[in-house]
Amino acid sequence: MDRAEQDSGETVQWAAITGVIATVSVFAIAQGLSYPLLSFILQRQGVSPAMIGLSAAMTPIGFIVPSPLVPALAGRFGAGRTALTCAALSALVLALIGWTQNVYLWFPLRFLIGAVTNPLYVLSEVWVIALAPPTRRGRVMGIYSTIISAGFAAGPLCLLAVGTEGWPPFVVGIAAFLFCGACLASVLARLPKVDESGHRVSVLGFVPQAWLLLSAVVLAAGFEQAVLALLPVYGTHYGIAEARMSALLSVMIAGNIAMQVPLGLLAERLTARLVRFICVSMTVLGCVLLPVLWPCVFIWGAVSYGIYTMSIIELGERFTGSALVAGNAAFSLMWGVGGIAVPPLAGSAMDVVGAGGLPMTLGAICLALAVVTVIRRRMV
Repeated sequence: MDRAEQDSGETVQWAAITGVIATVSVFAIAQGLSYPLLSFILQRQGVSPAMIGLSAAMTPIGFIVPSPLVPALAGRFGAGRTALTCAALSALVLALIGWTQNVYLWFPLRFLIGAVTNPLYVLSEVWVIALAPPTRRGRVMGIYSTIISAGFAAGPLCLLAVGTEGWPPFVVGIAAFLFCGACLASVLARLPKVDESGHRVSVLGFVPQAWLLLSAVVLAAGFEQAVLALLPVYGTHYGIAEARMSALLSVMIAGNIAMQVPLGLLAERLTARLVRFICVSMTVLGCVLLPVLWPCVFIWGAVSYGIYTMSIIELGERFTGSALVAGNAAFSLMWGVGGIAVPPLAGSAMDVVGAGGLPMTLGAICLALAVVTVIRRRMV
């Protein structure tokens, strides 16, 4: 193959990558919009905060439950058909949520929207990993992580334009899911048939093959959810005003968004495993320095989410075909587990030892992962 043909082949590949990333970015905007929108509506109806929290929990629970089924669905119906069907069903379920406007009916509907969006997310991530050239996988997955984070952050901003009353915000979300499907359909012919290659691997069968990688995903998810939920409580203990705490959280999220591409480039020069270890170690350091060095939250946000970015890069380096699909489904499952398990653990620690329980808990979990990583490396 001459140079021109190589360039042409890479152009086609990048076009497909761009299409899939566009699909996921629109999906992220729709998801980011729906969370605050539904909370605002329930609040106007006089629903208690506890009930609003339970209602919101239905989506991540719905996100977890179908994860083990994604490889089987992709193998039975094809990854493309499964993802397109999920995009259409997401739009339909969001329309039903807008139509019912009832807190009790929203429980099963919010569970369903989590269940039908999960395969779309998992398979899109599989395609990005499979399409990324090995020599450029770090920067591609860095761009992917950045756009996902920016999409979720942009969702609430849409509400500033259309408001939170009536059908307009729902129409935006429904249109986003439909546009998501259109973006995917436009590049479907160029996407690899990752679901049809090799021996079938289930999610449970994948776990023993990459338990340390999955542990890193649990840590990344739990860290993010615990910090978003409990850092304001931590700041209140130190007399930090709510406005300043909101600004610090924004700085942390900005670090997440801004630094994933540089971390991805670093992974190309070193290895994803080594950069993941560096991210875990720096996250531990951030937990130690948090009480005395608040400006470190920008780097803290970058390296804590970098743990997940490095994990998906390593997943793409080690697995292909149905194992890659099972691995991404397992990532989705572990993300939900981390998000459910770690915040209550950190919150309980804060009840026992005070505000310092937050960085102590998160630091201890990160340190445990770092130690296990070193031991595992020496045993190999």
